[in-house]
Amino acid sequence: MPRDIDDDASSRMDDAEEHLSLEQRRVAAAERSKLSNLRHEVRQAERELARRTRAVQIGLLALIVAGGALLTGLGWTALAWGSPATFLRVDIICGALILIAAAVVLVALPRRDSRRLAAMQDDLDTKREELRFLSSLYYPTLKERRSLYREDVAGVIEQHRADSRKYWLVHNVLQNLIMVGSAATTTVAALDTGGKLTWQSVLIVAIGFTVTLSAAFTGYYKYRERSYFLLQTADAIEEEANAVALGIGPYKNFGPDQQQQALKLFTQRVEDHRNEQRRRQQQLDQPADPAPQTGASPAA
Repeated sequence: MPRDIDDDASSRMDDAEEHLSLEQRRVAAAERSKLSNLRHEVRQAERELARRTRAVQIGLLALIVAGGALLTGLGWTALAWGSPATFLRVDIICGALILIAAAVVLVALPRRDSRRLAAMQDDLDTKREELRFLSSLYYPTLKERRSLYREDVAGVIEQHRADSRKYWLVHNVLQNLIMVGSAATTTVAALDTGGKLTWQSVLIVAIGFTVTLSAAFTGYYKYRERSYFLLQTADAIEEEANAVALGIGPYKNFGPDQQQQALKLFTQRVEDHRNEQRRRQQQLDQPADPAPQTGASPAA
């Protein structure tokens, strides 16, 4: 059969590939939606299980308190039977505890028509296994992972800044405590003229202990250094984020059609900054080096 001149094979192949690509994107979007819904269900089930577990624990604790109050009331009544004024006060307190514990048990313990903890745990395990299976089937593309990484950088920056502010606040509080405590110790010591255990001597011991403890915490945990390095890393990551958004610095040579290369470089540079921060953190966690020993032996 002769071939029709209007039969464009390459055009038909392009249309088929485009249709296939649209279908793949549609399937991927459906998988992401299902995965997101399943994750939401798992989180909901985890919260419900945690809430029910806490309620059961509170109910059991209330039962223990009620039982202890009942035994205490009975025992105290038997011991002080000849003095009603003595055991009545204790019995009233124990009775009030029993009533409160009974009310807590009625509120905390699940109803008969509610699901048991074992069934809830089995349902949660099943959903977790299904989520694990779907997560293993769906794997985002490199483009999606880089785009998600770029969106997560803002959270990393804020976390570093928050940790930096926390360490800086702790450092300032301890440093002020050291300075004020040192001055107060000197002042109180000048007022103590006797050898007896006076309020001045007790205050000196308390202030000296507090100052020593604060100095030890400051020197060991190095709050100031941690704050400085975290703030430095946050500023560096923020500089990278601004540079890739504005197309300046190391990203000025990337055109509009080279966004993936720019994101690749951005991801690499941000990871370098974070690895450097982790290395500094490990150095701060290391103990101080011991004093070097001399190799020369004393002369005989």
